[in-house]
Amino acid sequence: MSIKNGLNLFAVLVVTLFISMSAQAKQFKLLVFSKTAGFHHTSVNQAISALTKMSEKHHFDMDWHEDANIFNQKDLAQYDVVMFLLTTGDILNQPQQTAFEQFIESGKGFVGVHSASDTEYDWPWYGKLVGRQFVIHPLIQTAELSVIDRTFPGLELLPDVSLWTDEWYQYGPELSTNLNYILSVDESTYAPQADWGRVKGQGMGEFHPIAWYQEVHGGRAFYTGLGHLPAVYENSAFVAHLFGGIYWAYSGKGLRE
Repeated sequence: MSIKNGLNLFAVLVVTLFISMSAQAKQFKLLVFSKTAGFHHTSVNQAISALTKMSEKHHFDMDWHEDANIFNQKDLAQYDVVMFLLTTGDILNQPQQTAFEQFIESGKGFVGVHSASDTEYDWPWYGKLVGRQFVIHPLIQTAELSVIDRTFPGLELLPDVSLWTDEWYQYGPELSTNLNYILSVDESTYAPQADWGRVKGQGMGEFHPIAWYQEVHGGRAFYTGLGHLPAVYENSAFVAHLFGGIYWAYSGKGLRE
């Protein structure tokens, strides 16, 4: 074989390898963070199993961490979306908070699941990111869940109104003026009252939001209050809802005009 032919063959192999690698490249990368400094949900493992299957189905990369040391500028740079999965309490120190702020402000995405709203009460930047923060909840009950905005992706499997069993969080006031609500629960269909001694709740009244999204801090944020029970991570409607939030946080796409 001549040198010229050998070089041509090498070039073909390089191009073929590049095309093959490009074809296998995942569309985005998700960091799932589930550190807790308070209540620990037993549903974390079921959630990770569902998210792993989701990543295979929708062709994206996913890492799972509970070590907050991943929150530094260099390590976060590889991700497109960070999910706070069932987090609670103060989970990041000041340098880690700064790194996460820089991540979102660079145009990246955030997804909060259930007790992500029961996290970092003393960090105003995060409060605005998550949108509202947890106050109290009653006992787990079945109630009527309503879809109030079908322009958001991932709601295709949810009917306009359905019975849903979950731990219905009562939230505090809006911490951002950008919130777009997509799900709500009807308080007339369950008992929203709760009394923990140090804090009491009567519900949120006529409008009780459960999921929302927003553009904030230069990035995108999605939150759902669903996701307390382990079995919900086997519910195809909930998994689709969760992927819709992840996809929108990554791309800003999926809204149907």
